[in-house]
Amino acid sequence: MLFRSFDFTEEGFSSFVGSYKAGELKPHLNSEDVPEDWDDEEVKTIVGANFEEVVLDETKNVLLMAHAPWCGHCKSLMPVWTELAESFEDNDDVIIAKMDATANEVEAFSVQSFPTLKFFPAGGDMVDYDGGRDLDSLTAFINTQIGEEAEAEEDDEEPAHDEL
Repeated sequence: MLFRSFDFTEEGFSSFVGSYKAGELKPHLNSEDVPEDWDDEEVKTIVGANFEEVVLDETKNVLLMAHAPWCGHCKSLMPVWTELAESFEDNDDVIIAKMDATANEVEAFSVQSFPTLKFFPAGGDMVDYDGGRDLDSLTAFINTQIGEEAEAEEDDEEPAHDEL
């Protein structure tokens, strides 16, 4: 139950406390409206209202940047983020996304600094990303998380030959 209005009466307080004790209260989280073109670009635009549907989709691997429009570090990372998204555009199981964390909130995590990078593996638990902010580091991280690196190494290995 979400309390959008509160009746300042004994009955209102009693109802609120009862809902709190029952664990039925949910926080009010800010969200922008879902843009019509949220998935038109390589970097997908996430807002609070489409977060669960897109980021928590158990069939997708999502790397999300929670950013602030005024943040210099975020602005510096955006070209790399776009290049990263372009490098994974042929992989339907990987989504590179951004969310303006000054206008959107989610229950999954809170943002303490900008940019905050989180990886949501298909069917798994959220992973904090704290590695390098360059294309190679980000690509290697995703490939490791989705198991691509291990498969590539196996393909590179030559088959063993029995000597006569």
